Amino acid sequence: MSQDVFVVAEHLKGALADVSFELLGKGRELARRLEGNLVAALLGNAAFDLARQMGAADKVFYVEHPALADFNPETHGRVLAELIRAHRPRVVLVPNTSMGMDLAARLSAQLELPLATYAIELLPEDGALIATSQLYGGKIHVESELEGDSVLVSVIAGSFPAEKGRETRAPVIETMAPPVALDEPRIRFKTLVEPEGGDVDITQKEVLVSVGRGIQSQENLGMVQALAEALGGAVACSRPIVDSKWLPKTRQVGKSGLKVKPKAYIALGISGAPEHIEGMKGAELIVAINTDAKAPIFDYAHYGVVGDLFDVVPALTEKMKR
Repeated sequence: MSQDVFVVAEHLKGALADVSFELLGKGRELARRLEGNLVAALLGNAAFDLARQMGAADKVFYVEHPALADFNPETHGRVLAELIRAHRPRVVLVPNTSMGMDLAARLSAQLELPLATYAIELLPEDGALIATSQLYGGKIHVESELEGDSVLVSVIAGSFPAEKGRETRAPVIETMAPPVALDEPRIRFKTLVEPEGGDVDITQKEVLVSVGRGIQSQENLGMVQALAEALGGAVACSRPIVDSKWLPKTRQVGKSGLKVKPKAYIALGISGAPEHIEGMKGAELIVAINTDAKAPIFDYAHYGVVGDLFDVVPALTEKMKR
């Protein structure tokens, strides 16, 4: 067993995900405290340039093969399992994304290693590793002491600053063929389905008024539209609104929707589930309005109003019109 920290790098359509840099930054901190090295594992095909971008790592294991071009939990899981077996790192950090959750559970079962999911913090303490996990949409935080020589931790995107994982130095890159056969997998990648373009591109708007379950009914969306117009912005939403078919998929902010970075993001009746936070945490200014004072959205908001949006929104709209 080593004291090294492994980071599983996630990428899509030729670009590293922000969460990969978040984990590199946190991994760098952990590796220093554990007196080990930071190692990034990058799986792909014709993706060597992405390995060069991970200067925060002491070493990058780049595994190249056509079967790794697109994410496949079976082929990626086989390769990562062999890398972990061979090097026995102290900690393996995996993004708690749709891809990462597939991998982390598979690796935990296959390698019989403890796994902490939905983590927002990980710290060494008196020789042990303490993970803090966010449960029930962030309403409960649970601390777990991870036992074992090697452990897996899947980390919620947005838990750490990505800037700390972006370093311009050139990492040591070890390019290798897959350590296991990848022929005839039972799971096969078919195609990537992306949402169609809509009448409003919310990723280009400087002001977004985003609405969640708290709006109660589709008929109440008119007041949200009025506020957005008064601010010169557009209406966005969380996933429950799209699931209810009150707004199109093109307006959804979050992990399964769009990532936005407006100058101002006003969250109305949105509790702040990790999946939603991942899509809007880059906003310059976040204002939250919610009746629940303990809603997780307030942990990310620069300004918050504990109140009924049906009282606050009309008053704010009138004020802006004046």
